[in-house]
Amino acid sequence: MEVKRDIREEIEGHLSQKEITLITGARQVGKTTLLENLEAALRGRDKRVLLLNLDIDSHRPYFKSQELLLQKINLELGESGYVFLDEIQRLDDAGLFLKGLYDRKLPFKFVVTGSGSTELKEKIHESLMGRKRIFEMMPVSFREFVHYKTEYHYETKTEQFFEVEKEKTLVLLQEYLNFGGYPRVVTEKLQGEKQKIMAEILSSYVEKDLVYLLKLERPEVFQQMIRILAAQTGGLVNFTQLASQVHVSVPTLKKYLWYAEKTFCLSLVTPWFSNKLKEITRAPVYYFNDLGLRNSALNMMGRLTENQQMGFIFQNFVFLLLKELAGKQNWNIHYWRTTDKAEVDFVLDKGNELLPVEVKFGELKKPTISRSFRSFIEKYSPPEAWIVNRGLDAQLRVNDTMVNFLPFYRLCLGKESF
Repeated sequence: MEVKRDIREEIEGHLSQKEITLITGARQVGKTTLLENLEAALRGRDKRVLLLNLDIDSHRPYFKSQELLLQKINLELGESGYVFLDEIQRLDDAGLFLKGLYDRKLPFKFVVTGSGSTELKEKIHESLMGRKRIFEMMPVSFREFVHYKTEYHYETKTEQFFEVEKEKTLVLLQEYLNFGGYPRVVTEKLQGEKQKIMAEILSSYVEKDLVYLLKLERPEVFQQMIRILAAQTGGLVNFTQLASQVHVSVPTLKKYLWYAEKTFCLSLVTPWFSNKLKEITRAPVYYFNDLGLRNSALNMMGRLTENQQMGFIFQNFVFLLLKELAGKQNWNIHYWRTTDKAEVDFVLDKGNELLPVEVKFGELKKPTISRSFRSFIEKYSPPEAWIVNRGLDAQLRVNDTMVNFLPFYRLCLGKESF
């Protein structure tokens, strides 16, 4: 049984649009499987589809020129149809190549995928300005994970499942925090095999995206940087200190961090501030886009239990939930810390108002808030504030701010407000 991906419906809805459908994401998050499923669905409706993969040696000769590719397309599809191009990042000057095809106003719909690289994230985007819509495919979300693990019995009753099966939800959370959301890891039943698969994914990412595509000269330095960031998940990053730890210059370190972002390994969170003199300097925080990859970097995959580490991993997990929500609402995610060490884990900037979010892994018995969280509320008077935790569902008013204590699974439901 495959994991159903929520993004499929959105992508299918774009197949009727003339723009190129560009699906990006980390290596092995399921882009090729998605293309194959879309191909099968279209063929089932008697549509003509051509799927070419640049990872397949016999397909590469068709990409030597636009004319050769068009000859292949015309041979297979005739006058109209769908052209699926997988792993486009392997093509030199892919952006200009696709731009040339699109500008010919051909009677074909192009759907293109590629894993993260500077070629895909920068040059392709620039060349295809106004000619494509981007769909970023992430690892399997917790919601998708729960649906798969419960064999889709509660697919239309997700909220009711979370409310009724709270113990099962916490057991599934424990597994997700340990192993993350790469599809091959999710579908594998044996823990030892999960660990081997993730090690292979991490190795493939370094060798193919970083060494082959980005010409990274010192992959061992990049891997050491990832291990250090994994060990301090959610902590402020001091560029000078981290550069010293991995024995590179600060400019080189920043380049490696930029690569990690562009290849969908890490997400950057910057501080929110209104007073530059009183609030902390612009040290960033990094979170992992997959918890299994983070744990594998530390050789801790499947070994996490109820210990101090879980608090940091749960905070990373909540970041991923907020990232999905913020992306749909076009919000920005920041954190808040002051020079006197008051801090708030996340601040969602909605444009016209702020939404502070605190994360608590420990079991909350009653609605209480920290001094730092109260300090932010009293200073900025947001209409709403969230404390995301494992189970407490309650409210507490602080002046004009309604503080909502939200069980984490409420964020999995895709609602804008609670």
